[in-house]
Amino acid sequence: MANRRDFIRISSLASASLVIPQFLKGSAEFLAAGQGKILVVIQLSGGNDGLNTVIPYRNDEYYKLRPTLSYAKDELIELNSEMGLHPAMEGLADIWDSGELCIINSVGYPNPNRSHFRSMDIWQSASDENQYLQTGWMGRWLDSQCNNAACHAYDAVEIDEALSLALKGDKVKGLAFNDYKRFYNIASTPYIKKLATANSHIDHDDTPVEYLQKTFVDAVQSADIIHDKTKKYTPLAVYPQSALGKKLKVVSDLIKAETPTMVYYVSMTGFDTHAGQKFFHNNLLKQYSEAVKAFTDDLKKAGRFDDVMVMTFSEFGRRAKENGSKGTDHGTASNVYIMGGKLRKKAF
Repeated sequence: MANRRDFIRISSLASASLVIPQFLKGSAEFLAAGQGKILVVIQLSGGNDGLNTVIPYRNDEYYKLRPTLSYAKDELIELNSEMGLHPAMEGLADIWDSGELCIINSVGYPNPNRSHFRSMDIWQSASDENQYLQTGWMGRWLDSQCNNAACHAYDAVEIDEALSLALKGDKVKGLAFNDYKRFYNIASTPYIKKLATANSHIDHDDTPVEYLQKTFVDAVQSADIIHDKTKKYTPLAVYPQSALGKKLKVVSDLIKAETPTMVYYVSMTGFDTHAGQKFFHNNLLKQYSEAVKAFTDDLKKAGRFDDVMVMTFSEFGRRAKENGSKGTDHGTASNVYIMGGKLRKKAF
C-alpha cells in the first residue's frame, strides 16, 4: 500500500496551501503547462473490487481465497505475464494496447477507514485519516487560481445534482449540473437574471447572505459562459445510454465546445458488491469500460485527447477473501487508472 504521507504532497501547480495526491503531481504539471489542459476525474462509488478488476492470475492465493469469484487466465484479457483485466473490460484493454492507460495498484492510506462516507471524505479532501477538512483538494486548487487572477465557478464542473467535497474551496467552489442546456434555461429566466444583476457587485462572502448571493451570481454568470460556447458544438460520437455514458458525453460536449473549464468530476455508483458480486460487478465494469472507450474515442476524433488526462478511483477496495454471500466486504487499497494521449508510458 502506498504511504499516505508520500501519497499526498505539495503540488508544484499552486501555492503551498494546495495539497493533492502525489500520483497526480504529473497531472498538476499537465494542467499548469498551458491553457486548454483538462483533468477528468471518475469516481467509482461503493468500493470497487480492484482484485477482480486487475486480476493476478498467476497467484495461487487468489484462487484459494475466491473459489467462486475468481477468473481463470483463459477468461481474462491478458496485460502481462502476471496480470489480466476483467473480461468485461475490452474497451479499457483497447486503451491499454494503444499505450494510453496507466494502472496503479495498491493505492490507499494508513489506518484505513472502511466507512464509505469517511473514506470518500479522506480521498476528496486529501486529509490524513484523523484530520477533518471542509475543503477538497481540487477546491484548494481553485482557491490558488484566485491569487492575483480571476477565478470562476466554471473552472471546475461536476456532472451531478450536487457538488462533491472535492470541488469545494474556501474562496471559490465548482459548479454542479446534469444538463447544461437545462441549467442555462433556468438561469436565463427574467426573474433569475434580475436577481443576479442586482447582486453582481458582491465580491466577498463574509456572511451567510453574502455567500448565497455570490454563489447565485457565479452560477448565472457560468451558465452564460457555458451556453455561449456550447451553442457552437456539433456532436461527433454515439455514447452508451448508461448513466456514466451520459455524463461523459456531457463532459465531451463541453471540452469540444472549448468551454474554459479545467477540471471535470463524474461519479458512477453501485460498487458495494457484498452479495452476488460476479453478475453485478461484470455489468458495472462493462458499463465503465464502454463509456470510457466512447469518451476517449470521441476526444481523439476531435483532436483533444492529448489535452486531457482521465483519472479513475474508488474510496476503497474489497477484501481478498470472498464472503458467504458470494460477494466481498469492505477492504482497503485498490487500483487507480490514469488515461491520456500524452502518457509517458503504460505501467503498473
